[in-house]
Amino acid sequence: MEIRFDGRVAVVTGAAHGFGREIARQLCDAGAEVWACDLREDELGETARVCGASCHTRPVDVTDLDAVDAFVREAEGEKGAVDVLVNNAGGVLGQVGRPVEDVSPADWWAVMEVNLSAVFYLCRAVVPGMKRAGGGRIVNISSGAGLRPSRTGIQAYASAKAGQINLTRQLAHELGAFGITVNNVAPGFVRSNPATERQWQAYGEEGQRRLVEGIALRRLGTPEDIASAVLFLASEHAAWVTGQVLAVDGGV
Repeated sequence: MEIRFDGRVAVVTGAAHGFGREIARQLCDAGAEVWACDLREDELGETARVCGASCHTRPVDVTDLDAVDAFVREAEGEKGAVDVLVNNAGGVLGQVGRPVEDVSPADWWAVMEVNLSAVFYLCRAVVPGMKRAGGGRIVNISSGAGLRPSRTGIQAYASAKAGQINLTRQLAHELGAFGITVNNVAPGFVRSNPATERQWQAYGEEGQRRLVEGIALRRLGTPEDIASAVLFLASEHAAWVTGQVLAVDGGV
């Protein structure tokens, strides 16, 4: 089964490293013109180098509605539509698990904005063009934390990812009549960025061993594992798949 995106325009958020960079790279390798964004402008340079000339990088705050709209309009270009949107931006923003009574409203909303509101903003921006074009693919990246209590212990993160999953299902029903599919990838634990690396080290040797032994395939995932799932859902091979949550977690 060959997956190609020749002539397609794709937007990937959170592309400075980890999942986002690998998703952008695989899309470029498959022929797509990729517009990759992140707040980490210095690391976006490495993404551009890895992905090649068909990848355009921009520093964008995905919680800023005006910035999102401007970025999407640039990506649409003369074609007037984005074919594939991958909502990968998110994370815990340096927060750690704390008792609920110690969590400030500001900390709560910061995590909710980047993990849930930003997905809404990006979908809102690309959908008119997809409707004009007669179809499109939206793939949202949630987490196992959206399906069960989060290992991070961060209430807002678990809540935002669960909300993102149901937003995926809701939009799938709303947009299906326009040929737009909306699906979700829920990764398991992957050492893909500084936050997950800190989390991994905090487990210690015994905690690391227990985590791996709790995975059916007895290994951690990789960014390549996640990107491969995203490319399938973004491809024509998944034309009759929508509203689904694909747990890519090695079996937990």
